[in-house]
Amino acid sequence: MKNFKANGLPLLIGSLPMESHEKATKLVLEYTPDIPLWVQLPLYREEGMVPQFLPGLPGFTNGSDKNLLDTSKPEFNEEFLAFFEEYISITESGADLCTSRFALSGARGKGFFEFLKQIDEKKSPCIALKGQVTGPITFGTAVKDENNKDIFYNDQLKDAAIKKLALNARWQAHEFSKRGAVPIIFIDEPALAGFGTSAYITITKEDVIQSIEEIILEIHAENGLAGVHVCANTEWDMLLGSGLDIISFDAFSFFDRFILYPERIKAYLDQKKILAWGIVPTGKKEVIAEQTTQGLIQLLHAQMDELADKTGIDKETIISQSFITPSCGTGSLDLDTAKMVLRLTKEVSAAFRQR
Repeated sequence: MKNFKANGLPLLIGSLPMESHEKATKLVLEYTPDIPLWVQLPLYREEGMVPQFLPGLPGFTNGSDKNLLDTSKPEFNEEFLAFFEEYISITESGADLCTSRFALSGARGKGFFEFLKQIDEKKSPCIALKGQVTGPITFGTAVKDENNKDIFYNDQLKDAAIKKLALNARWQAHEFSKRGAVPIIFIDEPALAGFGTSAYITITKEDVIQSIEEIILEIHAENGLAGVHVCANTEWDMLLGSGLDIISFDAFSFFDRFILYPERIKAYLDQKKILAWGIVPTGKKEVIAEQTTQGLIQLLHAQMDELADKTGIDKETIISQSFITPSCGTGSLDLDTAKMVLRLTKEVSAAFRQR
């Protein structure tokens, strides 16, 4: 995978404001035919970042509208034992991952399976296929136990959650590999924007890296590329020094924070790793409406020039190790604005690819 070149291709981030999985997938294939992704439609609660990955975990009760793992359930110990028995049967005995609790299914997997259907019908091959799982910090601090305590602080539940996310990521990568494409799986970690604040004061860098690395290992086991997406700013040095292959950051709003780590960025790029530049804003509708393709091209050129100047890496190399992306998903926007984000991403990418 170290020979994989991003070459300024466009890449999208998870969500769209649509009702139809079929139409959403077609829209993705229209704007990013080389590296499309399966879409989460947050209109459906079961496709939210947290609910989508809850089923199969010990303590989960289907039909609950809460992100809850209840350890007080009489059957919890039995569920916990069954979870780890199945995990071991897959990781050590080669049991079928595709029919396990670690795969998406039912209403929570509609976007994924519609994506595979359209990929299988697509006449031209894809360079890569992109999927995503919710990051362990975001997931572990959003799901509660019966005492309303974050499961990240419960060693049993945290371990189960990380393993669930890790094997789901591996399952996605396996499905993509079967179709002859490079698997790209993003670990979506919006909670890392709050890392170091009082809300996460007891979570250390070691906690973050150990949790994410377990997921990375499973993605790499399927010869996939592991990426992370953080919506805003974070302590980038901890991610730049990890086993991640792709780091996705909000270049439009937070490049000035990201560039504070030039030596770490240089070491990261020297390993042939990839930056995903979130140059197209997705926050406020009025800000998006003000953007032009040429303006974003100029902004990104200026940022890459600064990176080249501070790291000594030539700009052509930087572009070859870069994706062009929106700054975040578009699920909270109206559809016309979301389509504008997709169009700007495609057009900015085309300019850099021509270069």
